[in-house]
Amino acid sequence: MISPSGAMTALPIRVLSLIPPMTQLNTPYPSTAYLTGFLRSRGFEAVQEDLALALVLRLLSREGLAEVAAAVDLLPSVQHTQTIEAFVEQRARYFATIEPVIAFLQGRDSTLAHRIASRQYLPEGPRFASLDVYVDDEGGDPLAWAFGALGLNDKAKHLATLYLNDLADVLRDAIDPRYEFVRYGESLAASQASFEPLAQALAAPRNLIDDTLVQLTLDALRKHQPTVVLISVPFPGSVYAAFRIAQAVKAYHPTIVTLLGGGFVNTELRELTEPRVFDYFDYVTLDSGERPLLSLLAYLQGQRSRQRLVRTFVRNTDSQQVQYINLVEPDVPFEEVGTPTWDGLPLDRYLSLLDMLNPMHRLWSDGRWNKLTVAHGCYWKKCSFCDVSLDYIGRYESASATVLVDRIETIIQETRQTGFHFVDEAAPPKSLKALATELLKRDTGISWWGNIRFEKTFTPELCDLLAQSGCIAVSGGLEVASDRLLNLMKKGVSVDQVARVTRAFSDAGVLVHAYLMYGFPTQTVQDTVDALELVRQLFANGCIQSGFFHRFTCTVHSPVGLNPEEYGVILKPLPPVSFAKNDVLFTDPTGVDHAALGVGLRKAIYNFMHGIGLDEDVRNWFDFKVPRTTVARHRIARALGQ
Repeated sequence: MISPSGAMTALPIRVLSLIPPMTQLNTPYPSTAYLTGFLRSRGFEAVQEDLALALVLRLLSREGLAEVAAAVDLLPSVQHTQTIEAFVEQRARYFATIEPVIAFLQGRDSTLAHRIASRQYLPEGPRFASLDVYVDDEGGDPLAWAFGALGLNDKAKHLATLYLNDLADVLRDAIDPRYEFVRYGESLAASQASFEPLAQALAAPRNLIDDTLVQLTLDALRKHQPTVVLISVPFPGSVYAAFRIAQAVKAYHPTIVTLLGGGFVNTELRELTEPRVFDYFDYVTLDSGERPLLSLLAYLQGQRSRQRLVRTFVRNTDSQQVQYINLVEPDVPFEEVGTPTWDGLPLDRYLSLLDMLNPMHRLWSDGRWNKLTVAHGCYWKKCSFCDVSLDYIGRYESASATVLVDRIETIIQETRQTGFHFVDEAAPPKSLKALATELLKRDTGISWWGNIRFEKTFTPELCDLLAQSGCIAVSGGLEVASDRLLNLMKKGVSVDQVARVTRAFSDAGVLVHAYLMYGFPTQTVQDTVDALELVRQLFANGCIQSGFFHRFTCTVHSPVGLNPEEYGVILKPLPPVSFAKNDVLFTDPTGVDHAALGVGLRKAIYNFMHGIGLDEDVRNWFDFKVPRTTVARHRIARALGQ
């Protein structure tokens, strides 16, 4: 093998792929499973570890909490937040309950549900105050409406999740203000033009979380003895930990080749010029990882020159400047990428959490799902807010139903679990129909859910077929419930069409989640109020069961970012970029205070998901005066033919 310096070594290639903190805790992020399965199909020795899960399990253990308590004891009392005070007062109970609770959430001790549900077992911190909104006038069980008399396990799971959230807040308040369960140091990386904030954080003295992560990294290196460490970074909230891991790798064994890739890199580091990144990573690759990996491994084995790398950033040895090398080669066809493998990941140790009392919303945090892709990219790729110019959306490739079900059956045999989450940008209806038919033909009894477009192809007949094949839920982008704005977005759907499609899924027994947006260019206050009224009617008419409002963000890779004049906005100049580049601020001549509107929108959707306020005037959700809706009270009912 050739090291980054060019020296020859006889060591064989052994690739260790790592999931860095933080990602979800109920199931592995799939990128390492994809790449490990692919590398093994090409004859490479490949292994994987989930350091995101390992970090949480180490911190949330009796030993870990003892270390947290020791750190708390060193804090001046003036720095004690309400969360820290609750932890200090009840530390003995936390020490006694943490490992049983973790075992319960891992599904290893279901009988503990009885004690947890009693509200007498767990120490309760500030997070439990959220239950106060459910207290009834008669002093009964505040969660009875959600779980009834027999929903014991789910009730206990929700209480245990609040308990863990309290502990996450302790870690944030006492150890590191950047820490959360699903992100870590996000602001150090997200659209961060300069590497300097991240460099300073990495040069600072390590805290307890850092030390724990470094120790876990060294444990993985000793266990697997890799020659190549691949770190896949899906989100900005995984970047800081990824660099900490790479820092530990280089300190442990400088000759180990380190490689950075993943969704964050593919989106935000496309114009990377910062040489200091390569103090941690020898190579940074873009887009689908299979072809860049094959070319890099061939180079490391002395089978091709460095100038024949594919979509790879390197630091030039002589000039110390960043160089982008891209020998144009075809990507590995989607049908040939092989079957993902979860071999080596502790599937019995993931935590099923229940943080929201909504049957659809829980799917993101509850249950261990085998994540699989039906097709690469998006078959629509026209939405003006989306990064349609990038490979992960713009290059669309599908696989046959036979290949997909072969992969599904192989995964079931390996994991012994039949739940699947199809993680496509938007699964194509034609492929889903073929997949459902093949699943039924083989009598493959899976449960599955995934993301779609609410397009007219999803007829009641197709929705029934998908439900029969195991579909339990779908999510899709309604975005702004306004036909004018949907046309401006090039969404390719109308509000009436969305109503009919979502109701067809609901009638088939399939849960429906709607992604919702506010703050799109030219969106007025009236547009926002009208959109919320339509969302209310969709809930009230049983079309959707769950939703989430997010603020529109203009990105440099989207049609809005590329052609702002077509959307009536003016982009604000970006600073000089040497590191991350994605979000771009803009001026919208409407002058609407979208941040203020967002508070009311989020309050409304939270209540709608719990069946609250579905008959109220939507103006009541805002703390300031907004106009009356112009939407007819029964607009959605008429669209449904009622």
